[in-house]
Amino acid sequence: MAEETHNSLDGRADVVVQAGRIGELHQHWHGPTPSGPPVPYQLPPAPVHFENRLVEQERVARAAEAHGDGPGPLVVALTGIGGIGKTALGFQLARTLGERFPDGVLYVDLDDLRRDGTVEVSEAVADLLTGLGVTPDWWERTFAGRSQQYWTRTRDKRLIVVIDNARYGAEVLPLLPSSAGSLAIVSSQGALYDLDGVAAVDVPVDPLAADDALRLLGRLVDDPRLTAEPAAAAELARCCAGLPAALHVAGRWVRKHRRRTLPRLVAELTTELHEKGIPMVEAVWDAAHAGLGADAARLYVLLPQHPAPCVTAHDAAALLGTDLPAAEDALEELETAGLLDGRPGGLRLHELLRGHAERRARDADPEGTVRDAGRERLIRWYRRQAARADLLAAGPRLTFAAPGPPVPGVPDLEFTDKPAALGWLESRRLALFGCVRLAFDSGRYEDAWALCEPLWTYFLDHPHHADVTDAFRIGVAAADRAEHLPAQVRMRCQLARPLWEQKQYERAAEQVERALRAAESLGGTQQERKLRASAVEFRGLLKSARGDWTGAAADFTAARDAHAAIPNAYGVLLQTHLLGRTALNRGAADEAVVLLARAHRMAREQQRERMTARTGFELGRALRAAGRPAEAVALVRAALDGARERGSTSDEVRVLEELACLEEVLGNATEAAEHRAAARVLAERSGGLIEPDGEP
Repeated sequence: MAEETHNSLDGRADVVVQAGRIGELHQHWHGPTPSGPPVPYQLPPAPVHFENRLVEQERVARAAEAHGDGPGPLVVALTGIGGIGKTALGFQLARTLGERFPDGVLYVDLDDLRRDGTVEVSEAVADLLTGLGVTPDWWERTFAGRSQQYWTRTRDKRLIVVIDNARYGAEVLPLLPSSAGSLAIVSSQGALYDLDGVAAVDVPVDPLAADDALRLLGRLVDDPRLTAEPAAAAELARCCAGLPAALHVAGRWVRKHRRRTLPRLVAELTTELHEKGIPMVEAVWDAAHAGLGADAARLYVLLPQHPAPCVTAHDAAALLGTDLPAAEDALEELETAGLLDGRPGGLRLHELLRGHAERRARDADPEGTVRDAGRERLIRWYRRQAARADLLAAGPRLTFAAPGPPVPGVPDLEFTDKPAALGWLESRRLALFGCVRLAFDSGRYEDAWALCEPLWTYFLDHPHHADVTDAFRIGVAAADRAEHLPAQVRMRCQLARPLWEQKQYERAAEQVERALRAAESLGGTQQERKLRASAVEFRGLLKSARGDWTGAAADFTAARDAHAAIPNAYGVLLQTHLLGRTALNRGAADEAVVLLARAHRMAREQQRERMTARTGFELGRALRAAGRPAEAVALVRAALDGARERGSTSDEVRVLEELACLEEVLGNATEAAEHRAAARVLAERSGGLIEPDGEP
């Protein structure tokens, strides 16, 4: 496997769906364990309307009993057409077998991470690591590193991992837990022929038998007409072709029209079938759509324009161009009609229903005017909210795109504080990344690169490398198409960092050099001069990543001089800090002390709280290296307090290791051992990889 995070696997653009209404997905914690995070339980509440599948459940139970402890985890592959109930069966299996696997249940939907038919496997691993209690600041930067974290975290565990909407075995294999005592439940439309080297049990999932379908319909709809008119009820169930996804919609359609006789409802569906020549399932959905109010019907045909799996009320308001109450009412009506499923983060449109909505949209809006307007509003709204969240989270910084005006009729989000802003960026990351591509594909090039600017701050704390690399590549292309010179420089610098963090140094160097060449044509405004200096800084950062300390120092010096000439006090502070770190890395401890002491003083004078902590910690390291450990203790202890206040366990571990080194130099072996042990325990609990010598 290549040593990089962006390791997409080619796949076909098949339609893959969730089967049936599974309700909202919850993550339940069953209390803390002595040695790590709480036990994950990422399953939705059990539905009251799950029907049959007893043969499949018994087969899997026997396989789990016979598997024992090896070799490798047991893999159960559920295969069947879209809407057949694979997801619901997978959840049911995880619930019924849960007692055999006391270390929890994890869930990942590969369709959430699929871009143009390919899965970002590293992001799937990151999602699983999050379920295991590993926060983003502890994720390894490379796919290989994340895989090692996942294997370490699942070793000797008895886990269930539910992997939904797979298309190839090659995208499943990296997600299997390392322990032989675990179970992986994989759903896919077709057989996974390349699922090599694992103990797999293939379980075909067929349409429900007529009696089972009728019973499920009866559970979905408590309606006396079903028993009073059994022939019509049976015909309605038959119309749904044994697909739970269709039965859910049909059941709610029946419940909505309580005054109509059941034979009349079935006759209406049959008329649709004969007059339009469409499948009966399509007729069921057409009937549900025809019964919607104006806003709900318009939202339904606009939802395929939304680029993320889940839609929120604010998303719906942007698509419709309405206020929040109207959007909430429309969403509620769609959910009541069975056309949307509840999920964490919002409501989801089944892929089968997405196709139906697209067909109805083409019928109602053949020129695409309404869809274009909804898509434009959504892109503009996300651009504005992302810029507002970034401003609150990072404060004023060098940007070249305005947030954009409010979208008429659509409310802005209300961010209460920095954590709320960062939390929104994380919760809507799939929509944000999707809007970058949507904007580019729609020819809205300024919106595409403008959306990438606020994603920079988010990326620094949440290394979703595959997503951000794809987004920044689009940002570069969009800036080129827009012929916006500052954006061309900024986007290439932003793209370079995730590339070099994935050890793609040559590709990163190409982007930095092209940014520098473009920067030569920038004008003389203060912003443009800052950007030119920033491009030089990025070249220095790339050289640092490659261990070229002398070259990095030359670039940081040039950037510092450029910032001093503007003048830009923060730029001078940042470059002085980078020069101090570089001097320390190349072994010039005394020079590093001078530079970092200067940077620390500037940070305090400028009241830059985070930079004060960073420069203080680096100054403490330099003082120890210069043989002045006693002077370093207070600085490093202050850095420890800061890390704990921020809740950054990765920084806390790093500072504890430095404190251990200081205590050793000062002859305090007991204190050093205590700090090192505390760092090791914290790193293990947080999911960090532990080196043989005990240092994370």
